[in-house]
Amino acid sequence: MEYTEDHFLFPLVTEPKSRWEKAGLSPRQERSFNRVSLLLVALFLTGWLYSIFLAPPADLQARAPVARIAGALTRTPLAGDAPPEAAFVTEQVVESFSRSYQRDIGMLSGAVRVKVLKPGEALTAPRGLPRGAQVQMQPTQGTAGAAVDPAAGTQNPGIWNVVLKMADALRPASDVAVITLVPLSAKTSGRIGGYRIGAWPFERGGAPKPIYEPPPGLVKVTPENMNLWLSEHVQLKDFITKGQNDVWPKYVAMQPQVLDKVELTLQELERSGTPVKNIFVVSAFRTPSYNEGGGNTAGRASLSRHMYGDAMDFCIDNNGDGRMDDLNGDGRVTVADGRVIGEAAERVERAHPQMVGGIGIYAPTGGHSGFVHLDTRGYRARW
Repeated sequence: MEYTEDHFLFPLVTEPKSRWEKAGLSPRQERSFNRVSLLLVALFLTGWLYSIFLAPPADLQARAPVARIAGALTRTPLAGDAPPEAAFVTEQVVESFSRSYQRDIGMLSGAVRVKVLKPGEALTAPRGLPRGAQVQMQPTQGTAGAAVDPAAGTQNPGIWNVVLKMADALRPASDVAVITLVPLSAKTSGRIGGYRIGAWPFERGGAPKPIYEPPPGLVKVTPENMNLWLSEHVQLKDFITKGQNDVWPKYVAMQPQVLDKVELTLQELERSGTPVKNIFVVSAFRTPSYNEGGGNTAGRASLSRHMYGDAMDFCIDNNGDGRMDDLNGDGRVTVADGRVIGEAAERVERAHPQMVGGIGIYAPTGGHSGFVHLDTRGYRARW
């Protein structure tokens, strides 16, 4: 073999046999280097694992910062002896729980703020309940009784706040209220206490359809709870039947589904360019007694959905004067403004067939400036 001058000036370079091979080390030195490196890595891993899993709690503050944080985050932040490092986790738990609970109760619109329980019905615990936390129902002002376990149900009618019990603290879980109904069996001779209600058409049975069966119970309304927001735009007092002004408590039938339909319609109006800041509720619940003979009964059906708590007559009233606003921008308040709301409700029913029901448009008269009727009777009705 002939060797050129370049061969001696630039010796043949070979590729390293391993990633550990270092330039300038002899094979024997390289083997020693590899053994020492592996030993150091093993010692590091052993110490790291011991600091996380085997070190006694009293040694917590002496651990490395990474191990201290890992230990804090793996412990439940709701424990009575939870470390300060986990305090921020508690806030995140409450916020996450509140969002989850609101989604479960808020229905399609996300704007409903109440859950209605029939007498004796238990509240299903929301998903994602953190370990170490308990759900309780705390009575609001005017509601009798102590805190109860929602899974056990309660016979006490009233309005309840849902709270999370964490260690020794109670934290509000959400702005959603739970309403437990007064059973219809509390009615005697057409009254509950001094409040006159009357009798539903098929109260003794024989209803032609389930939607005509009397409501399972009524919401007890007091001066203390009447301002409760049932949804983003509707308060409990909006369901009170006209008359009997000085009689308390009052009683109303109310079904959250009609709240959902109204809120979906208002959201549809907003999307189509009609702003909604306030609504004026002309009528929601009517007692059977009032529906039969109270005020002007012209146009009232003997099986009006208002008696069942799933109907509402309202208008858009952004300026708060108790009258329909000029929604179509023609400078007048006419039946055409009611049609703007009715058309939005039609689009809601097409998008959400479970919301099908009645849509009625009422032109202005001497007694009112026009309104729209919505209900969730379960079949299409128009007038």
